[in-house]
Amino acid sequence: MKQYLAIDIGGTSVKLGLVDETGGILAKAEESVSFDGWQTPILTTVLAAAERFLTARGEDPQALEGIGVSATGQINSHTGVVVGTCGNLPNYIGSSIKEQLEAKFHRPVTVANDANCMCLGEVWVGGAKGYTDVIGVTLGTGVGGGILTGGRLLEGARGLGGEMGHYRTHAQHGLLCTCGAVGCWEQYASTTALVRGAHAIDPNLKDGRAIFAAAEAGNPLVLDLIDRWTDEIAQGLAGMVHIFNPQLILIGGGVSAQEKFLIEPVAAKVRCSIMPAFAEGLEIRAAQLHNDAGMVGAVYYFRQTMENT
Repeated sequence: MKQYLAIDIGGTSVKLGLVDETGGILAKAEESVSFDGWQTPILTTVLAAAERFLTARGEDPQALEGIGVSATGQINSHTGVVVGTCGNLPNYIGSSIKEQLEAKFHRPVTVANDANCMCLGEVWVGGAKGYTDVIGVTLGTGVGGGILTGGRLLEGARGLGGEMGHYRTHAQHGLLCTCGAVGCWEQYASTTALVRGAHAIDPNLKDGRAIFAAAEAGNPLVLDLIDRWTDEIAQGLAGMVHIFNPQLILIGGGVSAQEKFLIEPVAAKVRCSIMPAFAEGLEIRAAQLHNDAGMVGAVYYFRQTMENT
């Protein structure tokens, strides 16, 4: 059975896995990329981690079909180079991920944005299997996403498409975003936005776990905050539904486990905010693959790219 090395590069860690041609994960590991405050360039850490991962398992790189990489930031998927970020990741912009991995392991490499890979992983073996038109959105430090239309990932001219966190929902008098603009959706719909609002209510509400526990206990201020937060998520998604007319919206990120406080209210609010014809047959639910989606999607992207070259 064909095997692939999957690499999922995040801002704090890199996940590595061996993935087979059915999307099954045969082995996986994780290493920090921020252990010294990013003084060691992220790509340098990733190259060393990949070599250790393969050596520890006795894997010959030449026996692999190739390497699929999911990476945070704005990725030119044609060249495999990091061309931008919306936060402060030293020594990352300009990283030639594809070129350096190919030089080290002598196998073909593809690189795509991590949120796009999350969407593709779900399409291959997760909650979007069998669907051709999907919006996948991840709620975390920011808001990421991937858009599948007609069975293909929407990438745009340079592979940068689908940067939905920077879709402007509050362009006038909005919050300043890390990208330098004002009113980006992620400033209102991310988990970071929820935590920021909760901290103003009670400094002890430091993370999603504490916030949702307070909601479960019936804290009226927290319930009101979550109601306003899910409004922001739903309004952004409603705009995208009118543009892309998806069959399915998948919501990922750690908070997506919150069916009662997130998935159900967002689904109801989206349906109430779109024209009736767009609501017909539209499904909205939580993503399934969780932390493995990026790795699996990176391999699916590799397979799709190789089949079309």
